[in-house]
Amino acid sequence: MSDKGNSNMLFANFNQDYTCISVGTKKGYSITNCDPFGKVYTKNDGARGIVEMLFCTSLIALVGAADQPSSSPRKLQIVNTKRQSMICELLFPSSILAVKLNRKTLVVVLEVEIYIYDISNMKLLHVIETTKNPDAIVALSPSSDPSYLAYPSPIPSPNSPLSTTQPSSSAAPAQSCDALIFDTKSLSVVNVVQAHKTPIALLSINSTGTMLATCSTKGTVIRVFSLPGAEKLYQFRRGMQGARIHSITFNTVSSLLAVSSATDTVHIFKLSGGKGGGNSSSASRNGQASPSAASMDSQIGSGAMEGGYEAFIDGKKKSGVSQSLKRRSMNMARSVAGGMGGFLPNPLAEVWEPSRDFAHLKLPTSGVRCVVALSGTMPHVMVISSEGYFYSYNIDLENGGECSLMKQYR
Repeated sequence: MSDKGNSNMLFANFNQDYTCISVGTKKGYSITNCDPFGKVYTKNDGARGIVEMLFCTSLIALVGAADQPSSSPRKLQIVNTKRQSMICELLFPSSILAVKLNRKTLVVVLEVEIYIYDISNMKLLHVIETTKNPDAIVALSPSSDPSYLAYPSPIPSPNSPLSTTQPSSSAAPAQSCDALIFDTKSLSVVNVVQAHKTPIALLSINSTGTMLATCSTKGTVIRVFSLPGAEKLYQFRRGMQGARIHSITFNTVSSLLAVSSATDTVHIFKLSGGKGGGNSSSASRNGQASPSAASMDSQIGSGAMEGGYEAFIDGKKKSGVSQSLKRRSMNMARSVAGGMGGFLPNPLAEVWEPSRDFAHLKLPTSGVRCVVALSGTMPHVMVISSEGYFYSYNIDLENGGECSLMKQYR
């Protein structure tokens, strides 16, 4: 988190159900509970550029920070904070830009590759070759069934505005306006979402894996599509002036969507009364209990060191299977985009006036970068700012309007 900010803080994010915050600093990392607010774990073991939790379990994925002494941005460590033990350590061919987890899958995002692991034994399942993705634009569903991964399509679909322009072979590939939906269970591309007329800037999947929210580099319109069907459900207007979007978040029951951007305003949109809801039943939403740290440890056993870049390279040398996996991913993307292009509805051609926000809030400080989340138990908007502040605002669910600041912590 750069922009105007805390010089010591390198990373901050909510866990998958927005109950905790993980923070990476130049000294180490910490875990903080959101409600009641309070730090629950701290370890100063070197700079951390990525700190991602697995819900409220003691499993944490750690990555070092670039340009920091004794810290490697190419090394992923999976640790158990309760037992204070290292479960596994993997080295990658280039800097790790993002790590995403659900209860079955771990995804590691590099600039031109995405590695997919079985989280129970850290076995490498699949490698996806992508076009350059320096901003790590990717989303993994918090749900493990269904478990979808969304990322910018490596080629424009036939109906995309970019498909009519053929760059020369020496030119850099155009950034994609479409998103591929990849099923991490079947390890196959299941659909292509024709999202925007300008390149995709951010993707977010709701808690049940039934909706995908997208925005483009323009940042004026947010769209929500069904998964895996790719039908456009909602379209929201963030503003008339372009702005870089910093975060898009569904609440746990998929009735609200919060968006933060380079402006000082956080917008909250209502996901009801639109073209569709995409909500699963409450039973399926709450049916997955968080696994205990002990059960996760029993799952991640002797096979924990399988996978990683060294194993991947060894596999390439021995059989070339991993390379064929990557080729297969690219070929699947092409065949799906080409095959579906003729009959997929083209949302860009529809005349559909975007809805305005239902509620909003103004940050106390201008020029900060922030990550936003919606509480699963209370009508609260939670914000982490790049200055190192945590804010909690109350939403009037009946009337909307401006949210009121309730709590502020350093």
